[in-house]
Amino acid sequence: MSFTLPDLPYAHDALADLGMSKETLEYHHDLHHKAYVDNGNKLIAGTEWEGKSLEDIVKGTYQAGAVAQNGIFNNASQHWNHAQFWEMMGPGESKMPGDLERRSPRPSARSTSSRKTSPPPVPASSARVGPGWRRTPTGRSR
Repeated sequence: MSFTLPDLPYAHDALADLGMSKETLEYHHDLHHKAYVDNGNKLIAGTEWEGKSLEDIVKGTYQAGAVAQNGIFNNASQHWNHAQFWEMMGPGESKMPGDLERRSPRPSARSTSSRKTSPPPVPASSARVGPGWRRTPTGRSR
């Protein structure tokens, strides 16, 4: 199964009032995400991964303990991340699911005040997913 770029589930300008411009979504979806799709398709062509599901490719190409992951994993997992990203945000008001909100860490007065004198700690997830983003496992499988 080859990767395909999903359509955005809303117009490119639907998030402008929330601070994400039409140009940002055009770049991030139409070029950046598409690059993961195109590169992933090139990398799986003619391999054992051609014809497999995206989930099987991500799970099967992950190398536990590796300092850097292979190109197939990187492109497949970023394609999956971005496909989820588009679905998780959208126009209108939304709230974090209650069970996730209850388990999300809350900044304390101490941690907030310490940021005035020292940089915030960099979570280990930034080396795996990217700065500013992290996955929060829920224990459920799709």
